[in-house]
Amino acid sequence: MTVGFVMLCHTALDRAAQVARHWASRDCPVVIHVDRRVKRSAYDGLKKALSDMSNIRFSGRHACEWGTWGIVGATQEASAIMLREFPGVRHVYLASGSCLPLRPVEELVAYLDERPRTDFIESVTTEDVGWTIGGLDVERFTLRFPFSWRKHRRLFDGYVRLQRRLHFRRRIPKGIVPHLGSQWWCLTRQTLSAILENPEREEIDRYFRRVWIPDESYFQTMVRQVSAHVESRSLTLSKFDFQGKPHIFYDDHLQLLRRSDCFVARKIWPHANKLYGAFLTPGGAAQTAAEPNPGKIDRLFAKAVERRTKGRSGLYMQSRHPNENWENGRTAMPYSVFEGFAELFENFETWLGKATGARVHGHLFAPGRVQFAGGETIYNGALCDSATMRDYNPTSFLTNLIWNTRGERQCFQFGPDDNQFLKYFMAGDPNAQISVISGGWSVPLFRSNSNFSDIRKEAARLQKIEAEFLAILRSPWVKARVRVWTLAEFVENPMEPLQTIVDEISPRAMRRLTEAPRLADLTGFGQFLQNLRNQGMQPVLMGDFPTGDDPRAPTQRRSRPYLVK
Repeated sequence: MTVGFVMLCHTALDRAAQVARHWASRDCPVVIHVDRRVKRSAYDGLKKALSDMSNIRFSGRHACEWGTWGIVGATQEASAIMLREFPGVRHVYLASGSCLPLRPVEELVAYLDERPRTDFIESVTTEDVGWTIGGLDVERFTLRFPFSWRKHRRLFDGYVRLQRRLHFRRRIPKGIVPHLGSQWWCLTRQTLSAILENPEREEIDRYFRRVWIPDESYFQTMVRQVSAHVESRSLTLSKFDFQGKPHIFYDDHLQLLRRSDCFVARKIWPHANKLYGAFLTPGGAAQTAAEPNPGKIDRLFAKAVERRTKGRSGLYMQSRHPNENWENGRTAMPYSVFEGFAELFENFETWLGKATGARVHGHLFAPGRVQFAGGETIYNGALCDSATMRDYNPTSFLTNLIWNTRGERQCFQFGPDDNQFLKYFMAGDPNAQISVISGGWSVPLFRSNSNFSDIRKEAARLQKIEAEFLAILRSPWVKARVRVWTLAEFVENPMEPLQTIVDEISPRAMRRLTEAPRLADLTGFGQFLQNLRNQGMQPVLMGDFPTGDDPRAPTQRRSRPYLVK
């Protein structure tokens, strides 16, 4: 006894002929169905190429459009020919023209000989199916689908909505319990003949002609009525992505296919010469006999689906970029944002770079130009210092900067005079470490030599902008690491917050700071704030700076330790 193959072909007929010859030359009969939409010349060429094989037959041609009855009708006719023409066939294996045998036919025959009454077909009830794509499971069997989903999508969707609105339900034939599963099966002669010779087949076929995607439900449902032993699994390796589309195997999947231990795989790229050469040559598919176990490679496919749907942190792929919040992490690496520090300390950027080893930029979102570290005009990833190009898409500018500098901590200055487009983005980014000295923007105004009326107007504008940013940072949905000090409390004790910041940027260093950045001269700053109050502008973000009580700069040098004998 042997196994016969029914092949459903519609493309790459040269590869289908190659596989059919491989099976037929090993005493396995083959019945081939070619889609009626394939050109007659291509069909005749296939028949001519296989005319020397006495155990290959061709069935009548049906138009096999996806999701329609034609695929089932073609399978029925080809299966009937197989059972009639080859009485020695005990199992019938349904395959496609893009299938490829992964193991020697002798192993498949021996495997089925040990299970002479077992039907291999995925068959589960609609309540237990979690992989249906398109929102239709039970409704596949209770609604009518006279329109093609691919050719007439609007008519298809509109007719479904109309039936739902009218509460229309088709009557499922008595005794039929709908099941779903992969269309690629291997059935015994007894089971397949019982399905094809069912006295109620005409009524059942008439019902399934209006079921959506009947090739995934017809045999899967009928086998439950006639089979005594069903193993709900397929011997064919077929993987689908998150959209329900089949994965295509290429030459570099050779070892992956071998690891699956399955007998047949689909869907194979027609130009995968390495795969066809490895598995169709004598002895090329030889491997240790094992139970088919596609679960061995499920982890890799799950990882591939995750990579396609989620991607890498901070990398915006074309397939997800137009959809907000589809990113897998807003940015690729942690980064630090400082507001008010460069204004309070004269050499803050240089000092922070030496203390942490991080890349410290100036105001990346300044109105004039992008202030890259070291005064660079072009930075990693060909980012230029043009404010116009940056402001065209500030989010992409920041995410590209962090992505292009992976492995190196990026720090930059931010302030109320900068482009504020990213304030919500940074506040909601878990990779952001935001440190703010509120009111720090007032120090450059204090040291400027401008008209006081202009200073007052500018102070009012900057305070309003920073107050809005601080309100965002205090929101409950904020995911960034946020620290806020008023200017007064920071000046009173700058070393402790600076040590905290340095420890967070470079936690492995664990060094105590021995040198602080040079604090700007704030002599007369309290009186400056009082003058703003006198002019009608209320400075509220700087903290309590008493008039005439000028803060003292922190000690720049520390005494060296010495030994007492």
